[in-house]
Amino acid sequence: MYTLSNVEHQRGDIMPPCIDEYSFNALPEVFDSKGVSVRYVHDTDKKWFALRATYGREDIASKCLLNHGVYSYIAKRYVKRRIGNKTRLILKSLIPNMVFAYATDNQAKQLVRHTPELSFLEFYYNRLDCNADGFNPPLVIPEREMENFILATCSHNEHLLLVTPERCHYRNGDSVRVADGLFRGVEGRVARVAGQQRVVIELTGIGLVTTAYIPTAFLEPVERQDANR
Repeated sequence: MYTLSNVEHQRGDIMPPCIDEYSFNALPEVFDSKGVSVRYVHDTDKKWFALRATYGREDIASKCLLNHGVYSYIAKRYVKRRIGNKTRLILKSLIPNMVFAYATDNQAKQLVRHTPELSFLEFYYNRLDCNADGFNPPLVIPEREMENFILATCSHNEHLLLVTPERCHYRNGDSVRVADGLFRGVEGRVARVAGQQRVVIELTGIGLVTTAYIPTAFLEPVERQDANR
């Protein structure tokens, strides 16, 4: 897969790459089909666009984007599948058909609207906003929010969930940061989901994603000024 790489850990778990939770310039590089390096580096001219790849072709879209020099990310998790007489872990998209691309406005428009090999790729539109022409603009995820989402999901943990607000029973309105463990550095709100204490992350215009179970000892409050960074 041409998205963020991960490092295999003991017992078959997947550990996230060694990254500073507040600086994603350290994310591992990926390479296109010609072996050319494509890194995620903060760029004021680029944005995180939410794109829909029809009929489950997000992996194909990600490879094409990479070959055009665009860094992309697909949130995935392991799910159990019975194959024959064995149970196996299969890597599946957490948000079906969704791929996120870090590109300029012109790059995104060119790739989605004028690139034949990506004819199946569409913008995900912001239904809560209108541009000067009265149309919904393409949905853009705030960069800090996207980085937090990547940090929460790059482990591919099988207990990650995409949930509705009704499933989240919040403990309080305060923001927290995970201080230790697999989800170290992730920020969100504490809630009880599926009978467990988890941290809920909001992805603007997309929905809510939860971590796996997080012990209270691993949580620390986020100061208001930090939360607004």
